[in-house]
Amino acid sequence: MTDHSFTLDGFDLGTFVAATLAEDMGDAGDITAQAVIPADARFTGVMDSREAIVVAGLPIAEAVFRALDPGVTIERLVEDGDRVAAGSDVLRLSGNARALLTAERSALNTVQHLSGIATLTRTYVDAIAGTGATLLDTRKTIPGLRRLEKYATRMGGATNHRMGLWDAAMIKDNHVAVAGGVAAAVARAVSAGIARIIVEVDTLDQIAPALDAGATHLLLDNMDTATLARAVAQVGGRVPTEASGGVRLDTIRAIAETGVTFISVGRLTQSAPAVDLGLDFTAQP
Repeated sequence: MTDHSFTLDGFDLGTFVAATLAEDMGDAGDITAQAVIPADARFTGVMDSREAIVVAGLPIAEAVFRALDPGVTIERLVEDGDRVAAGSDVLRLSGNARALLTAERSALNTVQHLSGIATLTRTYVDAIAGTGATLLDTRKTIPGLRRLEKYATRMGGATNHRMGLWDAAMIKDNHVAVAGGVAAAVARAVSAGIARIIVEVDTLDQIAPALDAGATHLLLDNMDTATLARAVAQVGGRVPTEASGGVRLDTIRAIAETGVTFISVGRLTQSAPAVDLGLDFTAQP
């Protein structure tokens, strides 16, 4: 029996599923299924991947199907975070045909999107394997989907950066400009009692003032690899360092080899294409 529980801190699965289905069904419901499919018709089907992917979102898809057919039988054939080859079956289900057909698009959209993020993330993780650097995601997420998208990056092997504006201070160039300088901005964050203070530095001469004022993490923004290596040497391991800005799959290995602690990549969530998944109803028991 598949374990259908899925908990994610700060994410309400029931609310998400209800809103997703309401968006698709409107006030009239699935008029096609209601007109074409007999009310008591039953189907067995399979969700399969048409390309090699890293899977994410299956428990959410299960919840979507179960919301419309509480008696549906679902067998999860792989788990979130698994790599699967093209042609792999990932989920098998059997239940009321109307309900499964109505839920199909919402379930597939979720798994396609989240698996797309997990799959892209894994390519970046693989590219820096053995360097000691850790891949981070960013806050460049679709509004309302941050918890799910950051879950997907974890399934792809990344580590979550800040979840929002509340769990760490991140002092960026505009904060510095308004505050009157790096040191002044960091000093104010320290005075406010903030434990995690991430400071974006654009030049090497900003590093010492940031560290002296109490920065706990330096974001090295849009630096070339030579400058990154000099910045890492200057920091000397006193705080974690993070390379950010314009990181691509063809450049991330060289960036990692500069010795930075972290590399953050916005495109993991901002630009990941959906993967090709299908749901084929195969039999009428």
